[in-house]
Amino acid sequence: MKTLKVCYLCLIVLLVAIRAQAQANENPRWNATPDDINNLLKSLKQLVDVNYQMEIKSLGELDVNPENNPIVYYSGHYNFSFSDDQRTKLKKYMLDGGMMIFNAGLGSAPFYRSAKEELAKIFPEAQLQRLSSDHPLFHAYYDVGRVEYSSGVSKSGFKGQEPWIDGVTMNCRTVAIVSRFGLAVGWDGGEVLAEYAAYMPESAQKMGVNILSYATAQRGWAKESTAALQFVDAVKSSAGMLGVVQVVYDGEWKTRHAGMSILLKTFNSKTDVPVKFVLKEKKLSDPSLFDVPMLYFTGHENFRLSKSEAVRLREYLLNGGFVFAEACCGRKGFELSFRQQLSRILPDHPMREIPGDHMIYSFPNNVSNVGVTPALAAQTSSSIRPKLMGIEINGYYGVVFSPYGMAGGWEMSQSPYAHGYNASGALLLGQNILMYAITQ
Repeated sequence: MKTLKVCYLCLIVLLVAIRAQAQANENPRWNATPDDINNLLKSLKQLVDVNYQMEIKSLGELDVNPENNPIVYYSGHYNFSFSDDQRTKLKKYMLDGGMMIFNAGLGSAPFYRSAKEELAKIFPEAQLQRLSSDHPLFHAYYDVGRVEYSSGVSKSGFKGQEPWIDGVTMNCRTVAIVSRFGLAVGWDGGEVLAEYAAYMPESAQKMGVNILSYATAQRGWAKESTAALQFVDAVKSSAGMLGVVQVVYDGEWKTRHAGMSILLKTFNSKTDVPVKFVLKEKKLSDPSLFDVPMLYFTGHENFRLSKSEAVRLREYLLNGGFVFAEACCGRKGFELSFRQQLSRILPDHPMREIPGDHMIYSFPNNVSNVGVTPALAAQTSSSIRPKLMGIEINGYYGVVFSPYGMAGGWEMSQSPYAHGYNASGALLLGQNILMYAITQ
């Protein structure tokens, strides 16, 4: 088994970041920028007064308990691969609250490809995709919408100025990121040569501080949240039940693993309606799609339905089907994509805000005001009138969309960066949407 080098960045409050690299005899450039992390941590200490230390250990010595080492930093220039045992170990580490950062040294394409391939093997159930501009990682300390790259980035074929970070997100927490272009050389303090495909120093510093700030905040939340909640339905058979389908699409289609199941359970317990729901997961191409009364869409990032998927969804809606969608964590990337897809599918049926006096806000719960997450409250107030968007088809709303996150509220563990409803508001409003879906 290959031995990997790991460098520990120890925070005095028991947070530890780790830097994983191949040994020098396997990868002679594993430590090409020896001062990168030290300089980044100096910046972090100046900004938030946090004191780190650094050690070097092997990956075999990595403690899978994120309490002892919350961040793994892996950087290099060449192809690499993990063993099956290492993948299993790293997956447990990340799911338990740790975060892994892959840095393509000087924008190395072989390293970048290897990182993507390894994360696909570690998380076959979660797609690695480029993080959209509203991801909280780009706003955790600095607002980073544009960055300065060296000229080598444009020579690689990329012409934009947006930061390029890919990520794997599980339960509203991005557990692994891959930087397409080099960050470390900008942290190291040396000259960033024109031929490098890398961030210039100031941009690299801002991105680095944001990454560590995001990882620290999310780690604190992961300790306290109930995101690991496993919902188990005691009903073993779905006979006689009404199916709700969560739509599987090409992208981050499953942001929470228990949220909708919890909502369905509370609805069944609260109402006297002789309807029981069971949650299933299907693609729009599934032949049984037209046998279910409601489709559920959610996500964080941009996505696009294929032509055949769009045709199927249009047919489903025009034949009386109902779609409930929510932008998990209130993320604009998903909202924009969802609205664009529906506009393409139903060009003659615009999406508009559902009026405040509509029955969807009053039955079975009177939901005139709801509490919101701290991140949303900072932009509005701690209590707001609920906001739902809808598309009318044949006199009823065939599509109901929430631009604010709800699933985290159903699980009683909204992310610290979420723009959404709190637990009670999300449950009450969600129950109303279910009631509307089955009574129209």
